Amino acid sequence: MGQNQASRSKSSMNTTAPPSATNEALASPGGVGNPLLLVSPCRWVLILALAVSSASQARSEPPLVAPPNIVIVLADDLGYGSVGCYGAAEELVRTPHIDRLAHEGMKFTDANTPSSVCTPTRYGLLTGRYCWRSPLKHGVSNVLDPLLIETDRPTLASMVKRHGYHTAMIGKWHLGYGDTRPVDFTGVLKPGPLELGFDYQFAVPQNNGDMTGVYVENHTVFGLRSANRDPNPGTTFYGSTYLGLDAPARDDSRNMPVLTDKALSWLEQVPRGEPFFLYFSATAVHEPISPSPDVAGTSAAGPYTDFILDLDLTVQRLLEALEERGAAENTLFVFTSDNGGVLPPENPQAKDRNPSVRQAVAAGLKINGDWRGRKHQIWEGGFRVPFLVRWPKYVPAASQCDRMIGLIDTYATIAEILGEQLPAPELAAPDSVSFLPVLRDPVAPNPRHSMIVHNARGVFAIRLGPWKYIEGKPSAPVPAQQLERHPEYRPQLYHLEDDPGETKDVLDQFPNQAQRLAALLEKHRSEGYSR
Repeated sequence: MGQNQASRSKSSMNTTAPPSATNEALASPGGVGNPLLLVSPCRWVLILALAVSSASQARSEPPLVAPPNIVIVLADDLGYGSVGCYGAAEELVRTPHIDRLAHEGMKFTDANTPSSVCTPTRYGLLTGRYCWRSPLKHGVSNVLDPLLIETDRPTLASMVKRHGYHTAMIGKWHLGYGDTRPVDFTGVLKPGPLELGFDYQFAVPQNNGDMTGVYVENHTVFGLRSANRDPNPGTTFYGSTYLGLDAPARDDSRNMPVLTDKALSWLEQVPRGEPFFLYFSATAVHEPISPSPDVAGTSAAGPYTDFILDLDLTVQRLLEALEERGAAENTLFVFTSDNGGVLPPENPQAKDRNPSVRQAVAAGLKINGDWRGRKHQIWEGGFRVPFLVRWPKYVPAASQCDRMIGLIDTYATIAEILGEQLPAPELAAPDSVSFLPVLRDPVAPNPRHSMIVHNARGVFAIRLGPWKYIEGKPSAPVPAQQLERHPEYRPQLYHLEDDPGETKDVLDQFPNQAQRLAALLEKHRSEGYSR
């Protein structure tokens, strides 16, 4: 933060596989029944049907007599191996409250973001649609870009609002405001989240350290005093110039507690007994690494793992607030991340603007677990993320599901919980598949059989059963020298069951399989939907 900026803070197909491939991994989802039977949608009387497996058929399912509250905590750049229940060593970082979600709910081991970078995952989570179907074909929305989601496109917020929910978006937005570029942050920031179904927003417009340096509340910059600009506003962490807005400046080291306070204040205003949807989009652990004073210096691996503790503290405070209002038992609580974590530069000569990340890795933290790659890349480390679901009485405690799901499936899953049948894919959620069957029974057949992922440069990959095919063609401009040398920019085929680390490209051994996956990828792209 520049000096002047800081001073303003005083204002406060054929699936031929190697012998180890199982029939189950290659199974088609056809024939899986709807595990939720809607008895009376107008009166919110839902009964959970018996799950498809014999084990779940033997259980007595409690009736869902009220719509569940919904809390989604979306961490920023939190890698697969960065919390305790996914393997982070306790001596490096302790996350007891995130781990509590695993102990009292379900842990997914094959949950995936649709992109290995921020904006496209947020778009997909809220719409059930791959972001590359929108005008954003690669990269992320910039600070001054207009709203990416069309206001007539159904979203999670608009869907649950039809069912009587109170809705709030608190935290990192990163999907743009208004309808023209550049956005004027001294004016009315509309359309935005409120035009997409949210009743309230309190947001960081883009990232920690972004050039706005402020919060946005509903349709305006929080505390905006005038349209005047500071002529010498200072320079951001990224090297850009702050906008110099005449408003209280953010202290990014206080973002997590400030945002959590706002979430709890909003919850207090929701009448007890009425359903709510809180989308809490955390700023941790995105660069610049800026843990709050509440946790700074309390972990063994430095500021990066301190910042992870901010996430855990937020989960603790949200759970305590739910318990205080008697809502914890009937709240669907989801914790996940928007993409894999950042790693130190691969080139030791490259500038390292996040030495605390290197410090944590040197201490032994496997930020992305054993997966290859990182944020921005096409390897599994860019997409595999923690995904925890707590919903007492309906989700088995201390359970683990190894089925492949995507964050993009959240839309269809919540729709099914609410008894809402998705419209034609041309109208809503064209790429979202409900994972409710496996949420009830982790070994139930998985309705999702294929999944498309996309890296920051616009390279596509598709998974089907144990197979992963990487197309290798970036949609972003890439220098010719990089196209020739970079390992992501060529067709590849991996068998993730045999080779989870993506170390053995088997395209030459199974060219027909690669061709079929390439054809399936093109089919889903050209048809405009994949469900």
